[in-house]
Amino acid sequence: MSKAFQALLTGMFITFILDFFLFLGVLLHYIEFYKIDLYYNILFVDNQNWYLFFSLSIIFGWMVIYIKNYKVSLIPIVIISIFTFVTLFEDFGYMVGEMMFMKENITLRSAKFTYIGNIIYEGREEITFYRSDISKIVTLKKKDLI
Repeated sequence: MSKAFQALLTGMFITFILDFFLFLGVLLHYIEFYKIDLYYNILFVDNQNWYLFFSLSIIFGWMVIYIKNYKVSLIPIVIISIFTFVTLFEDFGYMVGEMMFMKENITLRSAKFTYIGNIIYEGREEITFYRSDISKIVTLKKKDLI
């Protein structure tokens, strides 16, 4: 197996583990906070930034395989790991989920109604929306919106 392929696979493995814990923290402290019915795999796949995933995979793989001084390659990976694992704490997991998914002051229209509020999560077929006029969370079907 070539060293370049080993570097890519190693980087993908490291990035996958970091992604897993990032999305786990968001699931536990943001998605479940709003009681959004969402399976972890859908959250992981639909919201994955593939350009960032493969870029980090190449960088991490290169650092691990090609840099001979392990301290130089280990320090950035540990720092990014700390930022990822911190989402397992409630406040940070919620904050990251809010940054990833919440869109504030949005107006949505259906054939009969106009909804004003915040998008909490936009899924494949539904939007979880906080209606500020009635202070309630509602689920809207994307196909019903104009």
